Amino acid sequence: MPHSPPDLINQVRSASRLMVRELGFMQATLAATDYPPSSVHTIVEMGERSSLTAVELVELLGLEKSSVSRMVRKLIEAGEIEEVLNEEDARSKKLRLTAKGMETLRAINSFASEQVSAAMSHLTSEQQQAVSEGIANYAAALHAHRLGIAQPPSAPLNIARGYRPGIIGRIVQMHADYYARLANFGQPFESLVAADMAELMGRLDNPRNEVWVALEGQRIVGSIAIDGEGEGGEAILRCFILDDSARGKGAGKRLLAQAINFCDEHGFCATRLWTFKGLDVARKLYEDAGFKLEQEQDGEQWGARVTEQCYVRRCPVAVQA
Repeated sequence: MPHSPPDLINQVRSASRLMVRELGFMQATLAATDYPPSSVHTIVEMGERSSLTAVELVELLGLEKSSVSRMVRKLIEAGEIEEVLNEEDARSKKLRLTAKGMETLRAINSFASEQVSAAMSHLTSEQQQAVSEGIANYAAALHAHRLGIAQPPSAPLNIARGYRPGIIGRIVQMHADYYARLANFGQPFESLVAADMAELMGRLDNPRNEVWVALEGQRIVGSIAIDGEGEGGEAILRCFILDDSARGKGAGKRLLAQAINFCDEHGFCATRLWTFKGLDVARKLYEDAGFKLEQEQDGEQWGARVTEQCYVRRCPVAVQA
């Protein structure tokens, strides 16, 4: 395990104290609510997990059982959470948010998202990526230390080009999992992705078509593809997706760079992609890479009504010509 120099430790400690102050954890209440930080954390975590037992809440928050019991009682009295039957263990009850609690959760999330977004606007995209990855790693390390867990170093993500066994199923799975959570897409979307990916992979013998994957060891955790048989000499960017485990590690930016370099090398007059409104992280990647929004329309082809968007990046050589 690498030794941390004293200066680095002091810098991390100083930054941690500043974050605690700036995020409002020194105040009696947090996130524009009337509740202390522990209660706000409880409401957010219950929103993430639907329900929790008191024992699970103690483990999650790292607080004493008596402290959690008092906090839960106050939140029940305030109408934010309620006790329900635990179908897995009749000896205990589960805790979940009430309708009022869900409203409080929405207000907390809105406040916190605006707070983080405003702060991140002062950083470059590279700095934002570094912040996301650094905080995630540091938080995981703190958690592992508290629980006494030996945390192995994460394997570096590698970018590989071309077809490999299982790629179609893995791309479909990542799309289905992510968009079911994000937009409530279901079977029609999954079937559409499966058909499209199978068709595209059958055309990789054409050198103008290609696919890349991000690998964690041998596991596929991200993908992107270029369909070079678009109309009018255009390329179509397709199947750009990341597994949750790959987010915040720069994989998306690296995959997109591979695809764009491929398009420029092959002299496509433009690269086009279709997405839908609301995918702000991906939109920022596209815009940083030179894509511009050219068309919007309502659509239901993915199993739910969304605002479809078409982004286009003109080839630098074609633009100069």
